[in-house]
Order: sequence, then structure tokens, then C-alpha cells
Amino acid sequence: MGRLFGTDGIRGKANTYLTCEMALRIGRATAQVLEDDRRRLLFCVGCDTRISSDMLCHSIAAGLCSAGADVIILGVVPTPALAYLVNKYKADSGIMISASHNPAEYNGIKIFGGEGYKIPDELEEKIESIVLDESDSILSETEIGKIKYATKAVRDYVDHLKSTVMNSLDGMKVAVDCSNGSSFVSAKTLFTELGADVTILNASPNGWNINKNCGSTHIEPLRQYVVDNGMDAGIAFDGDADRCICVDSKGNVIDGDFIMAICAQDMKERGKLYKNSVVGTIMTNMGFEKFARENSITTQTTKVGDRFVLEKMLLEGINLGGEQSGHIIFNDYATTGDGQLTAIQLLSILKRKKISLEQAASVMTRFPQHMINVEVSNDGKIAFYTDHVIKEALMAANEEFADKGRIVVRPSGTEPLVRVMTEGEDPQQTKDICEKVANIIKQQLSVK
Repeated sequence: MGRLFGTDGIRGKANTYLTCEMALRIGRATAQVLEDDRRRLLFCVGCDTRISSDMLCHSIAAGLCSAGADVIILGVVPTPALAYLVNKYKADSGIMISASHNPAEYNGIKIFGGEGYKIPDELEEKIESIVLDESDSILSETEIGKIKYATKAVRDYVDHLKSTVMNSLDGMKVAVDCSNGSSFVSAKTLFTELGADVTILNASPNGWNINKNCGSTHIEPLRQYVVDNGMDAGIAFDGDADRCICVDSKGNVIDGDFIMAICAQDMKERGKLYKNSVVGTIMTNMGFEKFARENSITTQTTKVGDRFVLEKMLLEGINLGGEQSGHIIFNDYATTGDGQLTAIQLLSILKRKKISLEQAASVMTRFPQHMINVEVSNDGKIAFYTDHVIKEALMAANEEFADKGRIVVRPSGTEPLVRVMTEGEDPQQTKDICEKVANIIKQQLSVK
């Protein structure tokens, strides 16, 4: 079966790779790894809107109970809601059933510790070892745990989000794309209670339409809606609402790099940006680096993945970080990326400063960037690291860019893809080099 955990939990096609049996064993193994001889463990379990989420949620819960743990099932909630509620409900751990931005046929499992942070690699490895070795044990009928269902999970989460902003959004005309995912349970209440004139889009999940031609990974429909209807801004979440991508009134996309720049500048002005520093990733646009230098803000760089961003933030004592993809972490208020938190922090800045989103985004100029995702086999993702033809192509690309651009190529941690990103001063050169390298990778590693 190979390694279970990737950069963001366990992912795979539901009921083929990620089966009920596997979910049950993961639940049981998680309870065993976190076992405390002094007391019975308590877990929170939440899920997104995929057709398979209920099935896997209850399988996980059954596994936890069979290992002697009690379970609170939260129902459909955003991933950051689960991370917050684990701490609020004084649980020992939380498990989220979601494949985030992936299509509906996929699902995933993310495990959080009692403080709301994703569990470290060493605990994942212990859980994985038990699951793969089939070394878990079953308790007697007198030792099993029980399940109860939360009744105020969404309300508690919305109240927390509202407490993080210092002013209302009164009068702001906003369109919110819920991606037919988890945010459909909370977005309307959140934005309405903060005073925004909000239009909610794609909030009718049927189990199969999550992320389908909508949300943060399919931004075009929202762009068109915002322009056609004279909105002040558009907000798009992904399936589990840990990402946020925005659109200004003219239809320009405001991605995670722009959001970080706007928020970093505001926080620095208010003396709230710890160490005057922000954590980004190797995919962060060169334009953000330029913005940071011009504003006397230092930057830290990590591998792609919000868990790596958060690790660096905690290590360095930094309270703002994120990814171009829209995972933004406000460590003063959250333990993981939170799309809805990001949206209201951003809109609050616009309201307080009485500026438009396009005016706010002018703090940063985006360098031309081109990205191609190449579908590869699982073996291809491994072979990427040793393929000499690809290595030579990357060396040639770097030489061609010289000091006027860069190329970043990496296997995805969540999908069967190799991502090719180029960035530089010349848009045509940036595009040409990206296509050239992507074609070589396709020839060498593509699915046969």
C-alpha cells in the first residue's frame, strides 16, 4: 500500500483506496497512539460535503470507539472550525474527513492534536505503522467508547470568527463562493451578522458538486459575477474552506500573496506584525519579496504546505504566513489556514481604511508567472528525483533565466501531479520555459 500520509494527511479515491475498513483502522490506530492510561480520550470528528464523507466519518468514529475513545461528531464543518473546536471542547484530538480542493471522488483524513495543530510526523508514522502492520488490538465490550453529536459547532465557530474583527462590514457588497463545500454551513451567517450585503453562491452541495467549476480553484465564474453585479469584492473558498482567493470589483484575482501583502502592511502599521516578518513558501511570488523589502519586512521561506509554514511560524515566533494558493495563517486567532477568517480580516482592513480591494492590492506588483500541472504515475513521482533528462532540463532552464527569473518543479503532495512553475520579468520567456520543461517531464514520467 505504501506510505499513507502525504503533506496534508491521507488522500485517495473514496471506497477504492480510502475504504471504510482503512478509515476504521486509522481511527483505532490513532486512539492507540494517543492513548492515555489515566483517562478515556475524547475526539472531535468533522467532515466536508462529499458523498463519501458520512461513510468515512462514521467508520473513523467506529474505530475510535473500538479502541476505547469517546467521540463528538461535529457534522459538516470547515477544517479550521474543527481545529478551533478541538481546543474549545477540550478534546484530545480532532479528525477531519476532507480532500480539500480535490474533486468529489477523492476524500482524505487530517488529524489534529488537542491544541488544534496538525499532529507531527512522528505520530503520523506511528499510526501508519499500526495500520500497515495490522497490529492494532480490539478491546472488550466493556471498554468501548461512545458517540455524541454536537449541536452548536457551527455557532461556536462563527462566534469565534466574529470576535477577531474590530469593525463591522456594514455596507460592503460581497459575493461569496462556497464551492458547494463546508463553508455553506457558516458563510451566510458570518458575513450577514458582520453587516455585509452578501450574495452566497454555490452553497447547494449534493455530494458530487464540491469544487466542481466553482470555488478557489475555478475562479472565473466568480470574476464574472462580481463584475456583472457591481460587487465590491468576491470571496472564493475551497471544499473545506481553509483557502481563500479574492476578486476585486474589476475582476482582478487577488491570490494569497496579495492577501498576505495587504495584511502584513496593515499589521506592521498597527505594530501587530511580530518581528516584522512573514512566512511564505518557495512558490511565493517574487513580487511579494519585492514588496517586503520596500516595506522593511523580512521573509522566511519553507516548502509548499501550510503545515511547513506553520512550523516555521511557531519556531520563529511569527504571527502571519501563508501560501499563494490562499492558505493564510493568522496565528493570533487560528492554528491552521482559515479561508473565512482570512476573508473577514481582509474586508475589515478595507472597511477601516475606506479603500477598495484594488487600491489595497496596489501595494504589490505581481511578477509574471506560469504554471503547468503534469499528470504522472505514482512511480513517476518517485522517478522525478533521479531522472537525468529532467535534471538537465532544469539546469538549462535556470541558465536561460539567469538572474531574471526562476523555475520551481515539485511533485504534488496531495495529487498524482508534478507541478512546474516559472516566474520572471519576461512573460513570453516565462511561458516558453514552463511549457518546454513540462513537455519533457510528460515524456519522461507521464501515465502510460
